[in-house]
Amino acid sequence: MTRKSFPFLAAGGELKELEQPGYYAGYSTMAQKRNWEEATRNVVTARVEKTLSIRFFSQEEATLLGAVIDRVMPQDDRTEGRTIPILPVLDERLFTNSLSGFRYEDMPPDQEAYRLAIKAIEEMAQDRFGQSFQILTVHRQELILKSLHDGKPEPENTVWQKMPVHRFWAMLMEDCVTAYYSHPWAWDEIGFGGPAYPRGYMRLENGLPEPWEKDEQRYEWNAPVDSLSQLDQESAPPEHGSLHGHGGSH
Repeated sequence: MTRKSFPFLAAGGELKELEQPGYYAGYSTMAQKRNWEEATRNVVTARVEKTLSIRFFSQEEATLLGAVIDRVMPQDDRTEGRTIPILPVLDERLFTNSLSGFRYEDMPPDQEAYRLAIKAIEEMAQDRFGQSFQILTVHRQELILKSLHDGKPEPENTVWQKMPVHRFWAMLMEDCVTAYYSHPWAWDEIGFGGPAYPRGYMRLENGLPEPWEKDEQRYEWNAPVDSLSQLDQESAPPEHGSLHGHGGSH
């Protein structure tokens, strides 16, 4: 079960069921694919047209990790058909045992690290709230994840004695961000012009858009009302108490 938690416009109304979030309405990176060389076009097109199957994680592991990803990289404002697949990309990396070329000496192999973390997160949810992580409320899920982010797991779990929680958190975020921003729909969201070869870019100064790009159309928005980040903002000093005008990317 995927928990939904919608951001909302500062002027009122939830941000949800969006085909294309962001400040670049109507922009499409894929509309430029005829200008790319064939190898690049094939690679990028496959990211849109093909979703990898889950081959490394068990169904139970995939369900729990999917719930974690839904909170650390939320896409609740997107339509289901335009949700960027993050878990399948991460799963494929682990299935093929693709690495970054190094591993910290105090960390287990990536495959083992993820399985240990999934086990720990589920045990933490059961110990603290008496429920599986994936069925907790958004707020309770975020309480557990924030404790990992802060390097102070609450409640404590023996897994974090076997590997540093801050290193796992960094790896999780790197995997999620890499999967998200390698997808053309994320490029649409941030107005990225796409691969530069062979056409290249012309307007390299003063932030001017290329002829095929869209001008930014910003709007003010707030985090979901049940989000831990929103609650933290509300309890912060006045100068940090609002997200208005702080450039959310929804």
